[in-house]
Amino acid sequence: MNNDMKIYCKNTQEYIDIDGGDTLQQIYETIEKRLPFRPICALVNNKIEGLSYPVFGPKHVEYIEATSTHGLRVYIHSLCMILYKAIEDLFPGKRLRIEHSISGGYYCKIKHNEDLLSPENIERIKARMHEIVEMDLKFVRRERLTADVIEMFRKQGLNDKVRLLESSNDLYTTFYKLDNIIDSYYEPLAPSTGYIKAFDLKPYKEGMLLLGMDRDNPSQPRKVYPMEKMYKAFTDYVKFNDIVGLDDVGTLNKAIELGRAADIINVAEALHEKMFSRIADDITTRYNNGGARVVLIAGPSSSGKTTSSKRLAIQLITNYIVPKVISLDNYFVDREHTPRDENGDYDYESLYALDLEQFNKDLTALINGEEVKMPTYNFHTGQREYRGDTLQLKDNNILLMEGIHGLNPELTKSIPEHMKYRVYVSALTTLSIDDHNWVSTSDNRLLRRIVRDYKYRGADALASISRWESVRRGEEKWIFPYQENADAMLNSSLLFELAVIKEQAEPVLRQVPANVPEFAVANRLLRFLHYFKPISDSTIPSTSLIREFLGGSSFRD
Repeated sequence: MNNDMKIYCKNTQEYIDIDGGDTLQQIYETIEKRLPFRPICALVNNKIEGLSYPVFGPKHVEYIEATSTHGLRVYIHSLCMILYKAIEDLFPGKRLRIEHSISGGYYCKIKHNEDLLSPENIERIKARMHEIVEMDLKFVRRERLTADVIEMFRKQGLNDKVRLLESSNDLYTTFYKLDNIIDSYYEPLAPSTGYIKAFDLKPYKEGMLLLGMDRDNPSQPRKVYPMEKMYKAFTDYVKFNDIVGLDDVGTLNKAIELGRAADIINVAEALHEKMFSRIADDITTRYNNGGARVVLIAGPSSSGKTTSSKRLAIQLITNYIVPKVISLDNYFVDREHTPRDENGDYDYESLYALDLEQFNKDLTALINGEEVKMPTYNFHTGQREYRGDTLQLKDNNILLMEGIHGLNPELTKSIPEHMKYRVYVSALTTLSIDDHNWVSTSDNRLLRRIVRDYKYRGADALASISRWESVRRGEEKWIFPYQENADAMLNSSLLFELAVIKEQAEPVLRQVPANVPEFAVANRLLRFLHYFKPISDSTIPSTSLIREFLGGSSFRD
C-alpha cells in the first residue's frame, strides 16, 4: 500500500489509502461494509465515472446509488445496451432505435422491420435480456482512435454512430464492449449486467416500451402510464424528421456542413406556424359553436409558454377573435397564506398559492359579460392590490391565460368544460444523438433555462442547475399528471435549436466551478453539446420561439 496516495471518500468522510491504478470498484470493496448501498457509479472530482475508472492520484470520490438522479441515468443506459444485445442475439443486423421517453419508459422500434415486434417476439427479447442479466456480463469500457472506432461501428452496421463520429473531429472515442457487441453512450455504464435487475419490456403502439427501475420501489420496474395525446405529438414530429431526412445529430451536422442550416430553420419555423394556426382554427370552431371562452396554456419550465401564448394570440386575431390576457400571478393569496414546501420556503408553484375561489368567481362573471375589477399582486409587499383596472369581454373577445396549472381541473372547477380549451406546451425533442441515445426533453429545457436565466435574470448556470431538481419535483406534482387533459399538444422543440443554443450555453456552463456538485451536470451537458455543429443565432427570425431564451424576440415585453 502506498500511504502517500489517498482519496477522500465523501460517503464515509475520510481519507482512504490507495495504490495507483486501483479502480473505483476495488476501492469500494475496501469500504463496502461501511456503505449502506451498492454503488452503480461514482462522482470523481464531481464528474460522473463508471466503477472501472482507475485512480492514479488524489481524488474526491462520492459513490452513487442507482436510485439517485445520476445513478438512474447509468442504470437506464446500461439497460439499453442489454436490450441492444438481446435484439442482436435474436435478430442479427436489425436496427434498434430508442426514440424518446414516454408513459414512464422509453419507446423503441426496430427500424424498417416493425413487423418483428409481435407480442411473442417482445417476450423472447425480454427473456433474452433476463438471461444476459443472469450471466452478469461485464460492460468493458475502451478508448481507441476515432478512425478505428468508426470502422468497428461500420462493420457492426451502426451507421448512425459512424455519421456522428465522422462529424465530431475527436481524436479518440470511448465505447463499451458487452460480450460480442460494442456500443457507445455519453454516460458511463454499470460494472456488469447483473446490476440491472428490475426492468420490463412491453408492446406499445407500433413498437415496444422499455421500462427501467421504479425509483420508489427499486426491486420493481416502473408502471406504464397511458399518454395517447403525448404519443401522437411525438409521432407527428418523428414523421416530420423522416420527411426532412434528419433522424439524428450526425445527419444534422452533415446538413450544417453542406450549408443547409437556413433551409432547416425555415422548414422548422413553418411547421411551428402551422401548429399555431391549426390550434387557433380549432379554438375558433369551438368559439363559434358557443364554447371555448377561456384558453388555458400550460407546460413545464422553459417549454416556451410565453411565446406560444403570443403567437397563438396573433393567429386568433387573424380569425377575428381578440384575446384578453389574464395573469394567474395576480391571483396569488397574500404571502402569509402561501403554502410552504418541504424546506419551509414559500411554495409559489402550489395550486393553493392561488386564490381559487376569487379566480373562479371573476372568470364566471367575465364569461357572463360582466365588468370585473382585476387584481394585481404586489411581489414586494406580498399583498394583492386593486388599482382600478377592470375587464369586460365583448362579443369577439376570448380569455387567454398562461400558467403551470392550466390543465388542472381544480383551477377552473366552476367553469363549464365546454367553455374551456386547454393547450399543453412542451419541448418534445425527437432528434436523437444516435439510434441508442436520445435527447432528453428535460436536458433540452434545462439548457433553454440556463441561457435565459443568464441573459435576463442575472442567474449563472450554477444557480439554474441547483434549482432544477426542485423545479422537476414541482412539475411531477403539478403539471405532468394533467397533461393528457389537453385539447391540443404543442411541441415547442425545433430541430435546429440545440445547435444554436450551443454557442450561448457552453461559455455559461464552463463557469460552473469544479468544487460544487452541480459541476457534474454542467460537465455532462458540455459533453452532450460537443456532439453538435454550431448554427449562428443571427439566422434565427425574431418571431422564433427559441428567441424567448436566446434573446432578440419581437414578443418580449
